[in-house]
Amino acid sequence: MILGFPLIIPMVLISDKRRRTVLQRLGIARLPRELTRKRPDTSEKKRVWIHALSVGEVLSSIPLVKGLKMYSNTREIVFSASTKTGFDIAKQYLTDTVHSIFYFPYDLTFSVKHIVQRIDPAIVVIVETDIWPNFLFEMKKRQVPVILVNARLSKKSFFGYKRLGLFAKQVFLKFFHICAQALEDAGRFQELGVPFDRITITGNVKFDVTHQIQSSEETDRLRQSMHIQNARKVFLAGSTHPGEESMLLDAFSRIKHHEGDLLLIVAPRNPERAGSVSRMFNSAGYSVGLMKELKKISSGKRLDVIVIDTIGLLKKLYAIADIAFIGGSLVNCGGHNPLEPAAFSKPIIFGHDMSDFKDISKMLLDAGGAVRVKDAKDLYKTLVSLMENDQRALEMGKNASGVLTANKGAVEKTIKVIKPYL
Repeated sequence: MILGFPLIIPMVLISDKRRRTVLQRLGIARLPRELTRKRPDTSEKKRVWIHALSVGEVLSSIPLVKGLKMYSNTREIVFSASTKTGFDIAKQYLTDTVHSIFYFPYDLTFSVKHIVQRIDPAIVVIVETDIWPNFLFEMKKRQVPVILVNARLSKKSFFGYKRLGLFAKQVFLKFFHICAQALEDAGRFQELGVPFDRITITGNVKFDVTHQIQSSEETDRLRQSMHIQNARKVFLAGSTHPGEESMLLDAFSRIKHHEGDLLLIVAPRNPERAGSVSRMFNSAGYSVGLMKELKKISSGKRLDVIVIDTIGLLKKLYAIADIAFIGGSLVNCGGHNPLEPAAFSKPIIFGHDMSDFKDISKMLLDAGGAVRVKDAKDLYKTLVSLMENDQRALEMGKNASGVLTANKGAVEKTIKVIKPYL
């Protein structure tokens, strides 16, 4: 790791987002003041450290963090993320729940030792992914239990770890316990050498994500702030990736001839792409507005497309959508969380690749809460069908919400596994 790190330094420095995090992740920049103050040196006062990689993992960790806070309110809970966007989302949603939020260290021995010494945790809970050997070995040396929760192991990742042989086994054996999402995941962890008694199938905590469902007044205010008339139909494409916006443009252009009043809201997975996405639709002749600039636009102006250039807003936007599309699925990116629109009882559309949410997408399809499309033409046909048949759209939304409700409970099961280590 030490020999290889200088090779990736240029890549880190090129990225503005990574450049802002590098000093704290190296252990050079000071941690937040509340983490460095002197505390009583007793095991009862040691902290609970929860870590999530990026935006998706941070969002899915929210109910778990709140649940642990209620159970163990005598301990300080601290939270780390690896990416700037994950850090920003944690600041937005967890500031009032946790004691401090900071960046996870790079997996270099000196960085890990420096930050771990200052956090001095009683237990570490890692959500889903971000498995680093030096960190795990340091925790083992300090006899700090590390628990991997909401864990899943795709076929691709499984074969990748299996190629590492004994090294991968030694890494996974450093976890005191693994809370797997499904039986298939549990079986793969066992094949990698994790003993059966260290694995519990707890389900997917994403089903327990509590969305603050807006009141009708709040939803109306959101629509008004975006200059959307109440009678106007809204198609929301969330977390889109390069290559998908062109397909959305194709489908949208077809549907505008059929249903001229449809409003398209596009939320790129990376908000920094909002400008280029906006220009693409603008070049096609559509009236486009960026979310941050809507206040400057006259409320009487009728936009065809709104492009979201901020993070943390997507969940709220599903409340005003009539139909939702899940990005990362019409290109080979594994898709994104379809439970966010399901929480608002919205009919869901996604493409061929939902491999990152394989089980959830199958449940939604089987329950009649989602439709899978293969290309822009297929997307257009599905949109027309849902727009012309309000009853079908309503039933799909109810079916999607039903899947979410029927599979809750993973947080409670996960906390039950963590309790003995607190």
